[in-house]
Amino acid sequence: MEQTAPIDQAEATSSPEYPAMGERIGALVYFSSQSQNTARFVANCKLQDEGVDVFRIPIKPHDPPLNVREPYILMLPTYGGGSARKAVLPQIKRFLNDPANRAGIRGVIASGNTNFGEAFCMAGDIVSRKCKVPFLYYFELMGTKDDERKVRQGVVDFFRNHPE
Repeated sequence: MEQTAPIDQAEATSSPEYPAMGERIGALVYFSSQSQNTARFVANCKLQDEGVDVFRIPIKPHDPPLNVREPYILMLPTYGGGSARKAVLPQIKRFLNDPANRAGIRGVIASGNTNFGEAFCMAGDIVSRKCKVPFLYYFELMGTKDDERKVRQGVVDFFRNHPE
């Protein structure tokens, strides 16, 4: 009887929360806290209808890690009330510290609170700079219907104009 090596779960590709319908053009990876603001925004964008796989970074440290092995745009909220040290949450840092995950990032979309002043959407600036990818769009808190429309069209246009 032939033995096969067990699959290394750390290397297995994760399944999307919302799988792309039809031809896949890319992916969106996002983080949303217990508030679900970013999750509701992403759900309303219906990116899967446009051929975009949608993955969610786990909230809890003991959840299985997310492993994305396709080009993606990262959407993240800004935290820390204006502190650069706290703007990017540990879950997002953990995801990006995996070299295979980091290899797929192509752009950043960020949300924030205008009450943070100059630190509004700072997490997007930080990740964009560190990963050397464009900061594509920003919106406040839960976004508006116009933000949803712009993100949906912008993500599609980005992947169609930057095929891998």
